[in-house]
Amino acid sequence: MRNRFLVLFFILLLALGLGACSSKRVSRLDAGTATDLSGKWNDTDSRLVADEMIADVLSRPWFSDFSASAKRKPKVIIGVVLNKSHEHIPIQTFTNDLERALINAGKVTFVASSTERTQLRDERADQLNQAGAAGKQAKAESAADYMLQGSINTILDELEGTKVVFYQVDLTLIDINSNEKVWIGQKKIKKVIDRDSVGW
Repeated sequence: MRNRFLVLFFILLLALGLGACSSKRVSRLDAGTATDLSGKWNDTDSRLVADEMIADVLSRPWFSDFSASAKRKPKVIIGVVLNKSHEHIPIQTFTNDLERALINAGKVTFVASSTERTQLRDERADQLNQAGAAGKQAKAESAADYMLQGSINTILDELEGTKVVFYQVDLTLIDINSNEKVWIGQKKIKKVIDRDSVGW
């Protein structure tokens, strides 16, 4: 009887100990706070790279040349940005950061993507059907002058518990009518990750 009591007592202690070990704590941070727990590409990298590259593209000669000749803001669209890295990178988040930086700069007119344009066409067609199509015409879509596209690549280097991750983001702005590359931008990030502080 006593042995059974001791076994139950130790099982209870073990259960309490495991419960204490599995507890977690959640803290809220400002969304703009830089955090880098794993060393992988994160929201801070996405935001900073987008802001820096958009600031660079808008400061180059193509912009002033276009504005002087066309007498209006250039119309820009985001094309495909390829993830050629070794890790999963949410490309949609990065392209959204690029769009935000472009629009908020106030120097270009941003054109909706092909997916968004399809949804807009459906909505316009639905509105025309509801209002009666007689004598009404669909509004012309705004065509883009330039497309921004690119890729994210990584290079890994590892030795004796230390890993170096090198990110290279390449973006190209292309004149849609002439296929001329009017700007090429590149941003590099290098991170050192020690095994003692971060699990692989």
